[in-house]
Amino acid sequence: MSRILKILLADDHSILRTGLKLLLSTQNDFKVVAEASNGKEVLDLLAKGLDVDVILLDLSMPVMSGLDCLRELNRLQKISEINVLVLTMYNERQYIKEVMLLGAKGYLRKDTLDTELFKALRTLAEGKRYLAEGDASILLDSLIDVPKKKESLSTREEEVLNYIVRGYSLSDIAQKLCLSVKTISTYKTRIMTKLNCKQNSDLVNYALKNNFLNK
Repeated sequence: MSRILKILLADDHSILRTGLKLLLSTQNDFKVVAEASNGKEVLDLLAKGLDVDVILLDLSMPVMSGLDCLRELNRLQKISEINVLVLTMYNERQYIKEVMLLGAKGYLRKDTLDTELFKALRTLAEGKRYLAEGDASILLDSLIDVPKKKESLSTREEEVLNYIVRGYSLSDIAQKLCLSVKTISTYKTRIMTKLNCKQNSDLVNYALKNNFLNK
């Protein structure tokens, strides 16, 4: 006889929980041992010693969302002890990436239930992670979408940037470098474009991160 997987259902919609419970009851190796309507209830059940193998966790719930519940499980270092399968309507890449980074073992959309759910649960029971093919592609895209490298500044542009972040006006910089204000303004525009900065505070942040103020 195969091992029975003990499941905690966490979703704020009681009708959906009932439907999931009925669906899971059709399989001999699954057993719903508890239900929760929000993340706080999940944490409370676990704190009371609930013995569970997998949490089917909805992301959007009142009181405490599934995402906040995941964060708390991560903070308490309990996420490694329990398999969390996120069950949600969201398929945006930021959700998929975030829940997996927080320690969820799988991500499944509610419109892909039935046999997909059974497959996901059995995959987690084997100690593996589970993502549907489309979600795996979304996650992979998010990992390889690296921002374009900023263009390097010329020596003169670095010099102008140094003065700007130290609070010098364009006319002051022009005087110090023996250039026209129009030329300094052109340099500033070029620097903003290269560094993808919109305002002076962005330039200051860039300078701090790159140790310009120590030069």
